[in-house]
Amino acid sequence: MDLVIRGARVADGTGAPLEIRDVGIAGDRIADVAAPGELTAPRVLDATGQVLSPGFIDMHSHSDLQVLATPDHLAKISQGVTTEVLGQDGLSYAPVNDEVLASLRQQLAGWNDDPAGFDWNWRSVGEYLDRLDQGIATNAAYLVPQGTVRMLVVGWEDRPATETELARMKELIATGLEEGAFGLSSGLTYTPGMYATTEELVELCRVAGERGGYYSPHHRSYGAGALEAFAEMVDVSRRSGCPLHLAHATMNFSVNKGKAPDLLRLLDDALDDGCDITLDTYPYLPGATYLSALLPSWSTEGGLEPTLARLSDPDTRERIRAEIEESGSDGAHGVPIDWDAIEINGVRREENAALVGHSVLASARAAGKPPAELYFDTLIDEKLGTSCLMHVGHEENVQAIMRHRTHTGGSDGLLVGARPHPRAWGTFPRYLARYVRELGVLELADCVAHLTGRAARRLGLTDRGLVRPGHAADLVLFDPNTVADTATFDNPRQPAAGLSHVFVNGVAALEDGTPTGALAGHSLRHPGSRR
Repeated sequence: MDLVIRGARVADGTGAPLEIRDVGIAGDRIADVAAPGELTAPRVLDATGQVLSPGFIDMHSHSDLQVLATPDHLAKISQGVTTEVLGQDGLSYAPVNDEVLASLRQQLAGWNDDPAGFDWNWRSVGEYLDRLDQGIATNAAYLVPQGTVRMLVVGWEDRPATETELARMKELIATGLEEGAFGLSSGLTYTPGMYATTEELVELCRVAGERGGYYSPHHRSYGAGALEAFAEMVDVSRRSGCPLHLAHATMNFSVNKGKAPDLLRLLDDALDDGCDITLDTYPYLPGATYLSALLPSWSTEGGLEPTLARLSDPDTRERIRAEIEESGSDGAHGVPIDWDAIEINGVRREENAALVGHSVLASARAAGKPPAELYFDTLIDEKLGTSCLMHVGHEENVQAIMRHRTHTGGSDGLLVGARPHPRAWGTFPRYLARYVRELGVLELADCVAHLTGRAARRLGLTDRGLVRPGHAADLVLFDPNTVADTATFDNPRQPAAGLSHVFVNGVAALEDGTPTGALAGHSLRHPGSRR
């Protein structure tokens, strides 16, 4: 053994009570778990009074570019994340061709930036995973993004896919899983993925399920009709035979206050009927996305240039305004926009920096114009590259859903912009600090299991997510009395407190609270893939 972590209280990822143990590491694996004092190695780390757990698994991450562009990846390493699942919400950068990649670089700039000088040296899922293997801070799994696949085959048109197009999409998804992806994701309030019918989704999910993958949808609404949108995803899972993992499974907006029990009854009925369902959430009330996501889907058909043309046409602009403000657009979850709840938190042009940290309503008042006009003008000026916070959550819903037997943790964290959502830096320590230590919503061992072993089971990772001999040495050592998120909405890029060590594949990425810069992570390939 290279290292023994001595005398830690081990939360092993199963939910079992904590026990004081020595844990030995050899290479990239856990070599042994034994009673205190039984193991020896050239290096011994005294962990008395600390908790040792498996590394946290971020089931919903948007680090697709930043894990490469900022290799130290401090946002995730500093909070104990050792594995993240990329390719979320139906939109990411593989598989692509040159035209689709150029479009995605514009569409997703508010999520991921479009880094100057970045080397886009991949087009397929396999090539992207190979790029990750050149050296990253965390391990990374990938989901084939359904919206990207539809963009590649059908384009930006709002219509059903033809039989030929459907066959081609199924082929691309099958290839992605064969190359190592763990499943399929959708973003059904984002174009063009939202143009897919239920029948189309069933056919695509059948391909993923037959190859051992799962389906992770951002479904059609988290506002008006949210329960019906969740039910549609359960129906897709039933009919396709594909396991379901509900992304950021929240019940938001005023129409859903106190309605988490309705969602949980729906899920429990399906689970009791034999459905394979899990979900993830983040422990915050506001959400985050790109600002143009609030537009009605018809107004973004065709991509960037047609969208900007519609926003510049007075009559079309008024039609969009009426839909957003009065009836509620499909992009805004069917709920009329409260501009005071929409806060701009990232812009691309320095001239618009004064908008950051303020609601659309506040900035519009300062500019002496209606909120919708400021919204449209900003989208045009930024070429849709603006990000926002949406203050639409409810604490009682958040707590109820995190207690569920299928719950896992996902940050949904966007890492770019002037003031990104603090969940990108604080999700996992916030679970341990606020919802375990302060509020007692979850017991410590149970919470660790949510964030580690349960997530690994969904991914089908038989050698991660637990503190067991033979498992990968992805480990986190923290003080249960001081672990805390320090990232705030005003100062979001702050590392967690109370974590002393983080190991990725046996290599210290955080040592005595200090980042080492180690790049010991790599892509994870689905067990059923060719590699």
